[in-house]
Amino acid sequence: MTTHAAIPTGVDSLNTDTANPSEKVRVWDPLVRIFHWSLAAGFATAFIVEDDLLGVHVWAGYLVLALIAIRLVWGVIGTEHARFGDFVRGPGQVLAYVKDALRFRAPRYLGHNPAGGAMVIALLLSVAATGLTGMALYGAEELSGPLAGLMSGLPAASGEVLEEVHEVLANLTLGLILLHIVGVVFSSLSHGENLIGSMISGFKRREG
Repeated sequence: MTTHAAIPTGVDSLNTDTANPSEKVRVWDPLVRIFHWSLAAGFATAFIVEDDLLGVHVWAGYLVLALIAIRLVWGVIGTEHARFGDFVRGPGQVLAYVKDALRFRAPRYLGHNPAGGAMVIALLLSVAATGLTGMALYGAEELSGPLAGLMSGLPAASGEVLEEVHEVLANLTLGLILLHIVGVVFSSLSHGENLIGSMISGFKRREG
């Protein structure tokens, strides 16, 4: 039986008389959870080591790009709450949700709420752009990596430009991550649930 994405307070998500409102249901499948924490670890590793451990930095970058590719596919063919169609909303809906959230009137969602969905897309784009510019920079400066052949013929100044863009994107991604954490904590407090724990266990309570 299909669950509704949004769960207004006091309404059982399955619309049955027998369901226990405090019962926990699986929301996040193993792939989503492994992706989430692996992406966090990969980005953190690359950001912390920078060029001091270039090999580690590069392989962490490859990891996050591979994870992004897998998540894009899973967003189309994956489980209910992993699919983009479950949580991608238009700007108007996102803004309306944020306004309601700031007034503590936002409905609870089993999957990603509209603001959370927008953050997922923003992070996928920013991490992908950071990784791709890093790969291009690696090809331009070290003549290594998948883009080495493409970047080898470019002027030397292009490496400096790529480095600046790569750093800006990395810092932008860090800012989005911090905003994401704030949103998770805010939503957890607003709805009385542990969203971080849910992304570890995969389970959330059924009730609104």
